[in-house]
Amino acid sequence: MEPINIEGTPKTPSVKFDKESGVMEIKGRSIPENSIEFYKPLVDWLEDYAKSPLKRTQVDVQLEYFNTSSSKCILDVFKKLEAIHKAKNEVIINWYYEEDDEDMLEAGEDYESIIRVPFKMIEIVD
Repeated sequence: MEPINIEGTPKTPSVKFDKESGVMEIKGRSIPENSIEFYKPLVDWLEDYAKSPLKRTQVDVQLEYFNTSSSKCILDVFKKLEAIHKAKNEVIINWYYEEDDEDMLEAGEDYESIIRVPFKMIEIVD
């Protein structure tokens, strides 16, 4: 399986998905013109990964902002991770948020209440 490496832009997050390490990272801003088009390869990759996941998968999400259409796509990504978790594999989602960013903390908590995967809320203190 080829890793995914997407450079971040002002409108799209940087993405690193690596099967070898079991570490996935989504970082930056997510306001793409077409969220479904941007996130579809990630969802497809995770679907493939789910066929033979590592025993432990770690996902680091450090978004400073995302729009409504991105939030639905991010949920689709989390649903794939939930399926991996349900198959008795360890999945941890590290949700990073800036010290004073209540909205991003709440967004993480909202996802956590929907998805049956352990979330770790990690405050970034400057």
